[in-house]
Amino acid sequence: MRIWNIVGLVATAIIALALPIYAFNESNRLKTAQADLITESIKQGQIVYAQNCAVCHGIAGEGIGTYPALANPGVQGMDYDLIFKTIERGRYNTAMAAWSVKEGGVLNNSQIDQLIVLLQQGDWADTSRAVQVLGFTPPTAISVTVSSEVLAKLATLPHGAVISRTLPLYSAKCAGCHSADGSGTSIAPPLNSAALRDKKSDVELQRLIANGVAGTLMAGWQQALTAEQINDLVSLVRYWGEIPAGTIPKIEIPIASTDAGVIAAGQDLFGQVCATCHNTNGQGKRIAPALNVQSFLKTKNDQAIKAIISQGVPNTRMPTWAGRLSEAEINNLVSFIRSWEATAPEVATPPGQQGRGPGWATGGGGGGGGQGWGKRFWQTLGY
Repeated sequence: MRIWNIVGLVATAIIALALPIYAFNESNRLKTAQADLITESIKQGQIVYAQNCAVCHGIAGEGIGTYPALANPGVQGMDYDLIFKTIERGRYNTAMAAWSVKEGGVLNNSQIDQLIVLLQQGDWADTSRAVQVLGFTPPTAISVTVSSEVLAKLATLPHGAVISRTLPLYSAKCAGCHSADGSGTSIAPPLNSAALRDKKSDVELQRLIANGVAGTLMAGWQQALTAEQINDLVSLVRYWGEIPAGTIPKIEIPIASTDAGVIAAGQDLFGQVCATCHNTNGQGKRIAPALNVQSFLKTKNDQAIKAIISQGVPNTRMPTWAGRLSEAEINNLVSFIRSWEATAPEVATPPGQQGRGPGWATGGGGGGGGQGWGKRFWQTLGY
């Protein structure tokens, strides 16, 4: 009996000594497993980011145009649930649309989780390299420029300091729609206008630039420009009458080409940057409307299509491509999209949506015809 007591005491001692060692090893194992999970989540998050987010927020989270930077301490320290809901449901009255499959987007909960891990614990330099390796780096744009000689000449005007300081900013952000000389185009009003200067106060002009104009291609710039930059743009509008006529050349907007090489180049580019949302044949998906359809092609001229590609569509997933695609590349896309017109169907039928289907594809009510959500989408642009 005494022997068994001794055995029991020894066994108890061994267990007592082993438990801390096991706990220590288990703790390390859990930490290693967690680190491995975070690393894998970041890796997968980079793929999701490259495919869906880099086009708007930049390959290194630096932000593009009206789309804000994600590489900042505010996002890293943001509450998890708030980030999840923002990605899942979008943000009202901004260009951030809903990305969850439950809201008509393309991301499941796991992919959103991976994105959040990337945003809060990833390295943006590494993410930038990953986006480039994956082949999702947007091409560099050919932007409108004003020569140093012209800027030096303008600096001698009564308000030359602010004019010469602001013209490069205007050329990069505004000239695509309003023309380099401010004379306007068929898709945007003139800014070099005595009537505009007389009717609009500085406060009104600041509000228009900051908040945009609902139902048009004019996005709000308050997240992409500083208050000082917005004030400078208002000053440029106010003093534009001082600039001698002809000092800044007017931009001519070319039309679509019927050249087979141009169309082929546009087709290749469409597959790289547009098909994810609009489908490879332009018949649309839940995330974006059809382009290969008569209701779009018959009512949108080349300038309108070019403007939509260049400037994006506020409050939707359609990003701004000016600044990432060159003038020639955008023209190639317009040429390819226009080439569909001769054979485009009256009503789009995305794959898997024949017959009855969701309202966006059938016009509502789970069945029936009509242009549905796609038609309403383009109507909001005023076309």
